Amino acid sequence: MLVSDAVYLGTSTRPEYLHLEYGNRHGLITGATGTGKTVTLQILSEGFSRAGVPVFCADIKGDVAGLAKAGEAQDFLAERAEKIGFSDYAFEGFPTIFWDLFGRQGHPVRTTVSEMGPLLLSRMLELNDTQEGILNATFKLADDEGLLLLDFKDLRALLTHVAERRAELSARYGNISTASVGAIQRALLVLEQQGAENFFGEPALDIADLMRTDAQGRGYISILAADELMRSPRLYAIFLLWLLSELFEQLPEVGNPDKPKLVFFFDEAHLLFDEAPAALLDKIEQVVKLVRSKGVGVYFVTQNPADVPEPVLAQLGNRIQHALRAYTPKEQKAVRIAAESFRPNPEFDTAEVITQLGTGEALVSVLEEKGIPSVVGRTLIRPPSSRMGPLTVDERASVLAASPHAGRYEAAKDRESAYEILEVRAAQALRDAEIEEAREALEKEQARSAPRRSTRQTPMEAALKSFARTVARRAGESLVRGILGSLTRGK
Repeated sequence: MLVSDAVYLGTSTRPEYLHLEYGNRHGLITGATGTGKTVTLQILSEGFSRAGVPVFCADIKGDVAGLAKAGEAQDFLAERAEKIGFSDYAFEGFPTIFWDLFGRQGHPVRTTVSEMGPLLLSRMLELNDTQEGILNATFKLADDEGLLLLDFKDLRALLTHVAERRAELSARYGNISTASVGAIQRALLVLEQQGAENFFGEPALDIADLMRTDAQGRGYISILAADELMRSPRLYAIFLLWLLSELFEQLPEVGNPDKPKLVFFFDEAHLLFDEAPAALLDKIEQVVKLVRSKGVGVYFVTQNPADVPEPVLAQLGNRIQHALRAYTPKEQKAVRIAAESFRPNPEFDTAEVITQLGTGEALVSVLEEKGIPSVVGRTLIRPPSSRMGPLTVDERASVLAASPHAGRYEAAKDRESAYEILEVRAAQALRDAEIEEAREALEKEQARSAPRRSTRQTPMEAALKSFARTVARRAGESLVRGILGSLTRGK
């Protein structure tokens, strides 16, 4: 049943395979709570890893971590394997790397404020249009004056600096009010209290570290610990969107590879789209559409296909639909929408079957020859080879100790950036003011005896000219931001 050029999903009236050459055409896994979505994510991760494709996924309940360890024989697993004719079923663990924004259950994941960019940060902070405009102006000032924004203390310092220079900067970037700057600073404080400050800093995540294979050629499965992160759903959604945009910005074009370069699972996908403004939805659609040519397959996992906007839904070629309940008119409509997204099977009524599926059973339609969707099949999903359940604390520690990135990300670094530079400038300005005050006092004293005006450049004038030259030089440096506002490295 296991083959080299496809991922075995289960059996309907035939074995159902997701073909690797269409793995970057994206996908959708949907179904009500408790219908088997997590196991489907697990067996897809196993299949891609076995084929040498790295995987990234989030572990919201803690049980996806079981991918790291071999499963154990159980009657219901053996029964399912026998029923679907899975004769080469065996137990094995897969190469796994654990990540955690809070650094407790995996390697810390960080990026810099500059690399995140104003668009995603505004969404994370839940800013209104006026506040977003001021945050954009703040980032523009940082870019123009060569100020690195690495962490929240850098951004706070720059916002204070913007408020102090609001009259000058309003003329350059548009109206800046202290009230709006204050609102942004308060939003930052709320985000800090949710733990987001752990995410901003250095060393920043190197995307290449998500795209590794082990000595046997199996793709590493990167698992993000998200049980704690899900207490801040907006942070979770924007982090994953940022990661997706980084993949798009950094990876080269590969066209249509024989297999994906990376498969990215976006669990609880509705959090990304809930209340998202139209401008952001347009950019998400664009990234999902274009990242395919970088060899990245994006698989959204959610309860209902209606959770995903139609323009994005239209790009998801491989679909696995677990059971939906249809007790209310709204739920019944959702079932009809889900059924209409499949190529009909003359053997059954798709809408009716969606409400009758058992746990571990799904409707499957994947892209076949020439990228045409297969006729939907009522499929018994194959049992996983890895453990169905969480790891112990000791088991997780053992996996982390053996990680190829052990020790690389754990220690935070804090190099000179906006906070330190602005502190130096403030101290210099204070010294310059003291020098100027002393100079004026001296000139007044000298004027009493021999009034003359010196043409010599004062320390204040020299400092101002030096600062102006620095700003002009840095303003000439080319800084490029991508579709979602993140810095494009190496361009």
